[in-house]
Amino acid sequence: MAASVVRDIMTKEIVTIDGDSTAHEAAKLMTEKGISSVFIVKDGNPIGIVTERDFIKKICAKELAVSQVKIGDIMSKILTTASPDTPIEVAVQRMVNHKIRRLPIMERGKIVGIITVTDLAKHLRTTLLLEGALSDTGSIDDVIATMDDKH
Repeated sequence: MAASVVRDIMTKEIVTIDGDSTAHEAAKLMTEKGISSVFIVKDGNPIGIVTERDFIKKICAKELAVSQVKIGDIMSKILTTASPDTPIEVAVQRMVNHKIRRLPIMERGKIVGIITVTDLAKHLRTTLLLEGALSDTGSIDDVIATMDDKH
């Protein structure tokens, strides 16, 4: 049976960092974990997300010192979320509507997962394979390989 709700395709390993941490600490954490985004928390509650793109636009392009920038100062606010039981189609629509590549999955006020464009590409590949609509798997693998590897 094909995946139909967010729970079926979300990444469950969530990495968080306190908003008072430096951008340098966040960059080291992201490198160690092999991820391209990290959730920012304050008092244990999610308040934002920082991505590699944030580092480029908000630190590198401005030639700021990563050890001097608080990660909470460059985070993007969480624009929308989904629950684990949200249909995948609804989650995709939220991502399109808000022009985001990562969707936090929340349950009872806590982050329990994330859906990324890579997760969606893998889901699409599986769906197409199950439907027999994809005969040349190499071409879709090439597409997936060029997308974000994890988050």
